[in-house]
Amino acid sequence: MGMSTDSTDIGSSSNNNNSSSSSSNNKDDGWVEHELIKPRSIEKRRYQISIASVARQKNTLVVLPTGLGKTTIALLLIADTLKHGGRALFLAPTRVLVHQHYNFLKEHILHDGIAVLTGNTPRHERIEVWNSASVVCSTPQVTLNDIERGLIDAGDFALLVFDEAHRAVGDYSYGRIASLLADASSSSNSSSSSSSSTGAGVRIIGFTATLPDDKEKVLEIASNLMIERIEVRDESSPDVRPYIQDTKIEFVTITLTPVMRRIREHVERALQSRLEELKRLGVISSTRVNMSNLIEARESISSIKGSTVPLYSAIRLSHALKVLDTQGITAFTRFYERLREKKGGVGVRSLVEDRELKSAYELARGAELSGLEHPKLSRLVEILRREGFSSDEGYYSISSSSNNSNYRRGKALIFTSYRDSVEVITSRLIAEGFKVGYLIGKTGEYGLRQEEQVEVVERFRAGEYSILVATSVGEEGLDIAECNLVIFYDNVPSAIRFVQRKGRTGRRMPGKVIVLVAKDTIDEAYHWISRKKVRQVRSIVSIVNRIIANRSGKDYRSNGKSSSEDGGSYGNNIYHSSANLTNLDDFIR
Repeated sequence: MGMSTDSTDIGSSSNNNNSSSSSSNNKDDGWVEHELIKPRSIEKRRYQISIASVARQKNTLVVLPTGLGKTTIALLLIADTLKHGGRALFLAPTRVLVHQHYNFLKEHILHDGIAVLTGNTPRHERIEVWNSASVVCSTPQVTLNDIERGLIDAGDFALLVFDEAHRAVGDYSYGRIASLLADASSSSNSSSSSSSSTGAGVRIIGFTATLPDDKEKVLEIASNLMIERIEVRDESSPDVRPYIQDTKIEFVTITLTPVMRRIREHVERALQSRLEELKRLGVISSTRVNMSNLIEARESISSIKGSTVPLYSAIRLSHALKVLDTQGITAFTRFYERLREKKGGVGVRSLVEDRELKSAYELARGAELSGLEHPKLSRLVEILRREGFSSDEGYYSISSSSNNSNYRRGKALIFTSYRDSVEVITSRLIAEGFKVGYLIGKTGEYGLRQEEQVEVVERFRAGEYSILVATSVGEEGLDIAECNLVIFYDNVPSAIRFVQRKGRTGRRMPGKVIVLVAKDTIDEAYHWISRKKVRQVRSIVSIVNRIIANRSGKDYRSNGKSSSEDGGSYGNNIYHSSANLTNLDDFIR
């Protein structure tokens, strides 16, 4: 059974006194009322209901920064699907996220048929769930395997939800699942008037905090998930602003120490010699190249004799330089030591024996034994104390007054890209007396299992420690408690990761983001690249929506209005919603 496509019952408000002239800039009072949603459990937010109203009409990719309630929109659509007798499949890339969504739905939806499946679920239990549950939360690989084994009636779902939808590129299983379910649903519902314009009876919804800054990748995501509309909101959107707090961003420039500059000079000389050799061989046209240029060059070296070793050595040296610049001395020495222990690999042995790189390592190892590190580390301690985090109690100052009444318990989240740095930062902060936890992924025997990650997040939320140091596992999806302070220990050239990091603060209380930038290094370049990419995404979405509209032969705007007339979040670039609303309560009733 397909989703309902009428314009009622997405969720009505417990406060029905809003004037028909109420502005979308005003925060909505009250709670969502729906026969399948627990009373007074979901705050009514105009933008969430507006997005849900579009998503029930057409396959939609929802772009909404971290902390603004993507899962709530999914819940509204799932409740609507259940009300009309349909089944829903909710997919997320990790077991932790799957259980997180399952628990959220169980808490708020008044329905017994909600189940969870992961790779740990026995086959006989999975078969029973696939046959009986009305809502299934699962990982994509388990779902794809069971579809291909014939354990799932793929045409039996009315709603398909993809979390972290930006992953739907290449051979990631999201695209294959969407195709299989759409084909099966289209066949079983070919006579249904509720099927979408794609010909599929299943409604497909994707959620992500942001999108790649590459138009072709965005188009690939849209194509793989059969998206008909991209709905975008950010902190500047008129209907979102009432629900967020001010977030201040501070940039702290760090100057490398003299010993780090000497180490850096050795690595640069080793790198330069490889780049000159690659230029001589015709692999590159200039020695002014970056890591991406070198990685791309791998595709063209098969016919160039003698180019493989210098190219792979240059890539490793570029990485070594990045580790030194952004992370520090310990991370650099560990990089070299792992390289030295590596068995095999193109050019590894000659690189380990390189005179310049060995000199860099010996300098770094001596500095490490002397207790020297990246100056970011000392500045980090200063910042935490300046921002009011006490070494003993983990309190956070909300006033410059020393009166205890102006202090409340706060939380800080520190992001870094490397596990070695997580260890260095955590050890230093513990030594300084701070209450600190760490959050990393699992690789081989090292790291935290997903169950351990959940435990860390719960302890952080409960206040057992006030500071959490995390790698990228803390950026994507995990329901980490809102923080007063987010610190970028390093910078990443990614719009997605920038938005995900920043979104951990400034939602329910004022927040602050502090970005540490090592001056005149790749760290500085990465910071500006990520900011530029965030801006680029905005125009890319506008272009992609036009392409999608042209392909479907439909106008992506509503009632012939331009995006600026309807208050798009980026002026003329992006149009918010297909719904022409004057009074939200009239619409949702």
